[in-house]
Amino acid sequence: MMRVLIGSMVAAGLVATAHAQPAPKMALTIYNNNIALVEDVRTVEIASGRSRVDFPGVSAEIQPQTASLVADGVSIVEQNFDFDLLTPFKMMEKAVGSRVRIVRTNPATGVQTTEVAEILSANQGVVLRIGDRIEVLRDDGLPVRVLFDRIPPNLRARPTLGITVDSTRAGARSAALRYLTNGIGWSADYVGVFDDRAGRLDLQGWITLTNTSGAAYTNARTQLVAGAPGEIGRGGGRRAVQGGTGGAASDANSFADYHIYSLPEPTTIAENQTKQVSLLDANGVRARKMYTVERGGFGTDRFAGGALVRLALTNSDDAGLGAPLPAGTVRLYARDSAGRAQFIGEDRIDHTAQGSDIELGVGTAFDVTAQATVESRESTAPGVTVTQMSYVFRNARAEPVTIAFRQGGIDGDHDMQRPSLPARSVDATTYAWDVPVPARGETRLTFTVREGKRTEPSR
Repeated sequence: MMRVLIGSMVAAGLVATAHAQPAPKMALTIYNNNIALVEDVRTVEIASGRSRVDFPGVSAEIQPQTASLVADGVSIVEQNFDFDLLTPFKMMEKAVGSRVRIVRTNPATGVQTTEVAEILSANQGVVLRIGDRIEVLRDDGLPVRVLFDRIPPNLRARPTLGITVDSTRAGARSAALRYLTNGIGWSADYVGVFDDRAGRLDLQGWITLTNTSGAAYTNARTQLVAGAPGEIGRGGGRRAVQGGTGGAASDANSFADYHIYSLPEPTTIAENQTKQVSLLDANGVRARKMYTVERGGFGTDRFAGGALVRLALTNSDDAGLGAPLPAGTVRLYARDSAGRAQFIGEDRIDHTAQGSDIELGVGTAFDVTAQATVESRESTAPGVTVTQMSYVFRNARAEPVTIAFRQGGIDGDHDMQRPSLPARSVDATTYAWDVPVPARGETRLTFTVREGKRTEPSR
């Protein structure tokens, strides 16, 4: 059926040719929540008085209620969004009750026969009345064309916004159409190569643009807003930070509570396309590897577990970065003994302002481990339990390491006593230690936890 109908449309000569006119000027402002502001400036011919001006090729995901038109001497009366697109099936559907011509070609002789048919139905197939018989138009491979006299009203080759205007004069002029659309989004991705010995990170950033809005945006001046404006039914937006360096430069001034990244030159975002644009390229950023272990309770580990590996860096000029970073995924690599870059892990950062500290989770260490043991647990009084804990931190590497250890779960009913290494209080329920572990050695940390409500002595 599709082959039959497509052939009929071409045979009927229904392909429209656009009049030559100056290329439109396009600008996009893309937000984080799959929404964009489109500014489409075209030169259009407008008659004096009341007339309709069509803007074909607008986004199929347009929010029509957000559209506005600005042109000299023009006021808007009404606007209509025609999104019923011209397709073979829509042609048949709109022609129900009308007459068409059916042209059949004998494949053996090449002889063509033409019959007038009335379209009775175009629901899951086409039903015709030809003379005194009812026929189903089948896609059986035989050459058949359907000829239409005209395109049904409101069918458009592309989504079209029609605006009825009242103009004080006639003539061509610049008209700026602005609207919000769904289906356009952006995200940030980063690739970092870490040199453990030098303590340096080479970091590249990319902006990924995705367009599923049903329209193309040619040579568009593009800005990216870090943050998601609140929409009814979606809640408020997230806090944003100012833009970065390299390909996508940050504007000098932010607006409202948002910050803008501007692409350095106009870009074309085709329909159903994903495109990547450079965001930053920073080499030799100071970074250090950290080993961390965290516990929230008091128990015995059957086996030793690997410490978590993190990269710590500061987003500052002094450290070699100093570029406000949009939220995104950071994928990290390190070079092996042969010099090949190997993937070591990935983490996600939120919108990160200049001067912020960044910690990236890399993975779990194989050769730096921790194992907890409950050495003893006894009740020393009604409702009071005393637990003796020990942690053994082991390091199988050829160089010493320091493990950042945090013990949580020490609330108002707990009292930590006699730690074997100096501890510091992080908050009301957490203590922290920096545990040095020698090369191919181990360090033991012990402390006692008293659990139970304290009672005031009776008078």
